[in-house]
Amino acid sequence: MELVLLPVISVVLALLLFGLFVAMGGHSPVEVWILLFKGAFGDSFSIQNTLQRAAPLMMTGLCVAIPARAGLTIIGGEGALVIGALACSAVPYGFDLPLNIGGTVIVLLAAAIAGGLWIGLAGWMRQFRGINETISSLLLAYLAINLFRHFVEGPMRDPSSLNKPSTFPLQTSQLVGNIGSWDVHWGFAWGLLLCICAGIWLSFTSNGFATRVVGGNPRAAGLVGLPTSRLVISACILGGAAAGLAGGFEVAAVHTTANAAVIAGLGYAGILVSFVARHQPWAIIPVSIVLGGFGAAGSMLQRRIGLPDASVQVLLGFAFVLILAMESLRGRLGWTKIFDSSRSPKNSQAI
Repeated sequence: MELVLLPVISVVLALLLFGLFVAMGGHSPVEVWILLFKGAFGDSFSIQNTLQRAAPLMMTGLCVAIPARAGLTIIGGEGALVIGALACSAVPYGFDLPLNIGGTVIVLLAAAIAGGLWIGLAGWMRQFRGINETISSLLLAYLAINLFRHFVEGPMRDPSSLNKPSTFPLQTSQLVGNIGSWDVHWGFAWGLLLCICAGIWLSFTSNGFATRVVGGNPRAAGLVGLPTSRLVISACILGGAAAGLAGGFEVAAVHTTANAAVIAGLGYAGILVSFVARHQPWAIIPVSIVLGGFGAAGSMLQRRIGLPDASVQVLLGFAFVLILAMESLRGRLGWTKIFDSSRSPKNSQAI
């Protein structure tokens, strides 16, 4: 019960606070709420824009969720995404890629490997050096961003990119197309697939069960002989690979080059996605679509009532703070206990 209700209550309260926020600026909260819905799901264009924005959020959400199930709090998905984007754009510099779908596979695989190794490093430092993974992953994100800027504005810069430094664009054969006639790239389908596979792995495989045991009680996991360090580092690598793949799709499907537009905070938004979804891979899918819709509605708020496009970031900030605050209420809500007790076997027999 709490698994669903607490995140829903948090989002509803965030919308109410956002309405109060815009009311202080002289705007109608009701109009803002309606525009948020229309901008996200009002027509086919809005829906396509929402799904396009949801694609990287699903993957960066997995970068937080999978390590969290192993007991780690990783918040450096932005670093994995950026490193993945850099690796994706760097591969053609050193190799002559085939002019077919194989070229796309290679650049995306490079992005996933780079992101996996980057977050895997945070897991390794946690297990073998005792360094807090939250701090190390955040610092690694700052390092990744600065490495990205160094290479994009230095050794890998395209001389023709004057006002906006970027790498050489990928060839057409290395780009990712759209799904059918929709203006939604295949990164969305990959995000769905990764979330579904992650949910199946964690719920129905022995390795996924072992990972959850390590996250629930690492001391007990060690006592029963589970390879704790291997499971933790593997979870970090898998989560980082998902975020790195998001960076690869941002280059190969959206921007065609690595440039400053890649550093858009999608990795940090993945933290909110994962916490709202309570680190459940399957729940990441609808949460990413809803939060992607909020982002897509920003431009409509700007056009219709003059609110800055970035004002939706205030809404996301409210949601994140409330999600963290709601964690203190887990197991303390009397009405959820009443609901759960009404479904107990004893009551069922009485019925």
